[in-house]
Amino acid sequence: MSIIERLKEEQKVAMRAKDKARLGTIRLALAAVKQLEVDGQKTLTNDEAIAVLTKMVKQRRDSISQYEAANRQDLADVEAAEVVVLQEFLPQPLTEEELAALIEQAMTDSGASSMQDMGKVMGLLKPQIQGRADMGAVSGLIRARLN
Repeated sequence: MSIIERLKEEQKVAMRAKDKARLGTIRLALAAVKQLEVDGQKTLTNDEAIAVLTKMVKQRRDSISQYEAANRQDLADVEAAEVVVLQEFLPQPLTEEELAALIEQAMTDSGASSMQDMGKVMGLLKPQIQGRADMGAVSGLIRARLN
């Protein structure tokens, strides 16, 4: 079952359960997916849907840190609840060992030896880890290995 189909099924479940917070988050995710489909005039693939959900999680995490800095824990809690719901639809995150192995494999496959090769490594890794690891953190790990 694709992520979009799972979102639609879970939307029905949340409606029946009258879980307004969960329903609202799922509707936001479906609206974001639908907007991209309309804009691009195509149906999104599973990988593209994962990218949308990953972006939504990142936005909410940024909001949480800003709300906490402004002493608005009530708003931060709402965002944190949305992150929990969105993460249910994302693939399981990679462990540090799995991520290190993937980075090592990508560096070997691309023949990377300096910082100029970072784009090659990221290009190989992105499809494998999209939605399963923070790309910023992965970038930092690759930089450390190439230096």
